[in-house]
Amino acid sequence: MADAALSSAPKPDGATGVLVLADGHVIWGRGFGATGSAVGEVCFNTAMTGYQEVMTDPSYAGQIVTFTFPHIGNVGVNDEDLESRVDGAVGCVVREDVTAPSNFRSTGRFEAWLAAKGKIGLSGIDTRALTRRIRLSGAPNAVIAHDPAGNFDLPALLARARDWPGLEGMDLARQVSRKAAEGWEGGTWALGKGYARSPRDARPHVVAMDFGAKDNIFRNLVKAGARVTVVPGETTLEQVLALEPAGVFLSNGPGDPAATGLYAVPVIKGLLERNIPVFGICLGHQMLALAAGARTIKMHQGHRGANHPVKRLEDGVVEITSMNHGFAVDNASLPAGVEETHLSLFDGSNCGIAVKGKPAFSVQYHPEASPGPMDSFYLFERFVGGLG
Repeated sequence: MADAALSSAPKPDGATGVLVLADGHVIWGRGFGATGSAVGEVCFNTAMTGYQEVMTDPSYAGQIVTFTFPHIGNVGVNDEDLESRVDGAVGCVVREDVTAPSNFRSTGRFEAWLAAKGKIGLSGIDTRALTRRIRLSGAPNAVIAHDPAGNFDLPALLARARDWPGLEGMDLARQVSRKAAEGWEGGTWALGKGYARSPRDARPHVVAMDFGAKDNIFRNLVKAGARVTVVPGETTLEQVLALEPAGVFLSNGPGDPAATGLYAVPVIKGLLERNIPVFGICLGHQMLALAAGARTIKMHQGHRGANHPVKRLEDGVVEITSMNHGFAVDNASLPAGVEETHLSLFDGSNCGIAVKGKPAFSVQYHPEASPGPMDSFYLFERFVGGLG
């Protein structure tokens, strides 16, 4: 559907949804899912599968996901593919209208599931044009709105988009983190069997700090041989140490790592001082870098998808990875005590570090996938295998 400047944005016939960018750009479409409006940063995801996992990834809190793959929702939804029970993306933008599900695992329709979760969808959008706009101009703030009657107050929606402060400086981990510690009991999934239970035998104890984690992370830690206790992101160093961890895992999550780092970085520094093994991914990677003396920066468009090539510098091996991040560790800021271990082959941005002389490493991407390739499971094995 057509888009235009706010001052001259005629609504096409049948338009029941709209995306209003903070620069005044208006994109009309057909709404589905929840009604109402929501504000967030518009990003794009290039994955061809796994839309339910994407929409339930807490790292997408405060974001509106543009799916570049045109057919989203056509395999329906099911409870097994949820990555979290807390909020993820506030809405999504897709090219084609959602059709009836065609998959033997489906237990419901995508649009009905979105409505139940309070998430807004917008179809009929030229997602290629929107993606190019993001690539050229950066990820914009916007309001996504759905009204079956097609009534929208565009000036009010524009004002809301412009008033939203954006993700820079925003600590969203507090909103999506667990509120209490829990022993993780889930294992890996098998077709027709669901998720296995975590074995009860003696295993190295990993304390996983939840800054907005995907459940498949904990399943992969179990698969690699760990016993896992998940704790809130604001857990203190004393509380972590009281659990007697063999190692500590730092999860993914949304928002600005510098903001979340105000309370998380002192804990990580304390772990490093005590030589407790640490493994971080995504937001956890960024905060380990901050604790080691590096800086993080807001990216122009971010990396989101299941096909990102990353070079492992120790041997030149290229991993195809799943990514979801709008901030990155600044390569130029890495101090002498930090080794760069992985690089993005898309733009050369940092994708991994190791702290010299410490049992601590991290990666920018998601080795647990869901959705995505399994090239990087070895990182879980490396971490848990080193715990003894």
